[in-house]
Amino acid sequence: MRTYKPSGVCASEIKFELRDHKVYSVSFADGCNGNLKALGILVEGMDAGELVKKLTGLHCGHKKTSCADQLATAVATAIAASVERYR
Repeated sequence: MRTYKPSGVCASEIKFELRDHKVYSVSFADGCNGNLKALGILVEGMDAGELVKKLTGLHCGHKKTSCADQLATAVATAIAASVERYR
């Protein structure tokens, strides 16, 4: 399980698993409970690269980011760390 501390959003923590380049078990601490549970269900088993492509750049109201955008950042960071590990 990976843990990411988002910034600029209501959620204080994002947890997820990255297996075989797919995203599983997404959960958020704090934030809009129902929406974030739905987001976790919708991305379950999604290809990590596809998730990053679809969710990057989404904004929440006047904020320059969103929980979905922060999830994309977390997953992109995890992908980059995995690539570095195999170099």
